[in-house]
This record gives sequence, structure tokens and C-alpha cells, in this order.
Amino acid sequence: MKAMILAAGVGSRLDPLTRNLPKPLVPIANKPVIEHIIESLREYGFRNIMINLHYLGEKIKDWLGDGEKWGVSLQYSFEKIPLGTAGGVKKVEDFFDGTFLVVGADDLCDIDLRRLLAYHQEKKAMVTIALSLVDDPSEYGVVLTNERGRVIAFLEKPRGERIPSNTVNTGIYIIEPEILQLIPKNEFFDFGKDLFPLLIDKKVPFYGYLALGYWKDVGNIKHYKEAHKDVLYKKVSFRIPYKEVKPFFWMGENVEIEDSAFVEYPVVIGNGCVIKKGAKILEGTVLGDGCVIEEGAIVKQSILWKGARIDKNTMLEACIVGEGCEVYSNAAIFDGIIVSPIRK
Repeated sequence: MKAMILAAGVGSRLDPLTRNLPKPLVPIANKPVIEHIIESLREYGFRNIMINLHYLGEKIKDWLGDGEKWGVSLQYSFEKIPLGTAGGVKKVEDFFDGTFLVVGADDLCDIDLRRLLAYHQEKKAMVTIALSLVDDPSEYGVVLTNERGRVIAFLEKPRGERIPSNTVNTGIYIIEPEILQLIPKNEFFDFGKDLFPLLIDKKVPFYGYLALGYWKDVGNIKHYKEAHKDVLYKKVSFRIPYKEVKPFFWMGENVEIEDSAFVEYPVVIGNGCVIKKGAKILEGTVLGDGCVIEEGAIVKQSILWKGARIDKNTMLEACIVGEGCEVYSNAAIFDGIIVSPIRK
């Protein structure tokens, strides 16, 4: 069974983090979210994976290569003009030779895909959506099903005081290849706005499966921060790429922690980090590889990307610091985002 990862999005909801970095490579606990997706797919037996690309697509391809590192075969579909979620799948229809899976590149989850497939087969469905319960359904596609699980209505990002359900589309689909005949070639076509209403109208066997397990769309700043907290507190199955030296404390190699520095947990400290004397790394913090925390600096519930530097007597709380950025001495920043200027 083959899979496709949708990775062509611009990532505007993560701006300014995605001005120099494509959304699928944005790190969660120092590992790009798309790596987590690939690892999960491999665990469920998916070995042949297609990835569609548009915005900064070459960076994604250069990072992932042919997939050998993860024991999979990766192929790529470049879209000069975005074709939409369904249109991107249509473009590579020759890749599929039977039932296949589609997943978004910004979905952090540990949903049991075997159960999803078994449900799809049991219902003899043509399309099955994995569903999740959320607090604010206005940000997602709301799905209504009947007592048998058949989808009877799909509301894409509804607005207003009365939203009929908090059961939403996760962007994870099992699809039969016959469905691709309903998608026009070389046109922008979206699953939620175009294909799903068409399936309902044509009375195609279209089902929703309320999946157990964790799921979060990490495509905006708020959810990106929440995802880190969930990973650090082990609310989601996620392989942090360092050794857990003690409970809820992950640390890479060649880390220097000077005397009188204080490190709380849960935290992630990447390879080659330096934490100077009197500095404090407090709970909920992630340090990317090569970060330097100078004397007396305090970092709490913040995410520092590779090579970030926090100067003396500086305090950060609930911040994101981009790759290679330096925060100068004696600053106090709360709930901020610090990134480098756009590179031409």
C-alpha cells in the first residue's frame, strides 16, 4: 500500500518561521515534523511514499533525499502552480496501484493507521476520513456522520456561534483509486471544499472514523507551541532524537553545562549546546543543536532553533528563536518570535 504526504503548502500561518524554511521542515523537538510522519508511515508498513512540493520544495527534497535513511522510497511531484490538496494527488495518479493513504505534512499524530484501514475495508468505503475531537472546530473542516459512520455533511472552517459538531477532519484519508476520476486534471481542486461535497452529492460510500490517539495540526504558531509541550510531556508517541538521560530530560552529545547552571525538566538540549554559569533552562524549553546560553540568562517554555544564542542576563519566556539568531544582553522578552531577516 502506498502513501502520499501533502507538502506543497506555503505555511503562511507559521509566518515568520516559514519565510526561509518550508513548513514540513519546521522542527518539533529538533526533528522536522515530516520526519516524524515518515517514521510513522514506515512503522505501519508504508514503504513507497510520494511527496508533492511547491514552496521551497528543493529544500525538502535535499533534506529527505531518496528516503533510505528511514527505510522507505521517496518520490517527489513538483507543482509550479499549486493544484490544491486533491489536485496534487490527481497529478500523480499513475503512482497509485490500489487503495492508498494521504496525510498532511503538518500533522503530528500517533493515530493507529491499521485500525483506520480495517474500518475502511469493513465499510467497503471509497473514501474514509480519520476524525478527531477538538476544542475549537472553527479552524478545521467539521464532519457530520450518521449512526453508521457515513459522512452526511462537511463544513469547511465554519464561522458563527452555532457550529454543529466538534468532530473535525484530520487530513488523513484512505482512498480508493477510482475516486481520482472525479478530480479534474491540471486544475486547483481541494479535498474539503471541492471533492468531499461532491462525494456527498453523488452518494459515494464516504465514511468518517473517529480515531483514538493524538492528533494536532501544527500549522500555526499556537499549535506549534502546544505540540512541543505535548511532546515533552509524552502526550504523543514521538521519537526525540537524543538520549533521555533521566525522566523528561533529553540531551544530545558534547553538551557543556557549567557549574552553577540550572536545568529543570522537561527539557530537550541538543548536540553541542553550551549553558554558562548561572544560566537557567526552565521547564518546557527546547534547545536546538549548538545553542549557547550565556551567564545569568533565563530561558523558560521557549523553543530555540539550531545555533541560537542568548546573551548575558537575558530572559526569554514562551518565545521562539530562529536558527542562528542572537538575543542581546539584558533583554526580557515574553511570547515573542525572533527570526533572521529574509535572505534574498
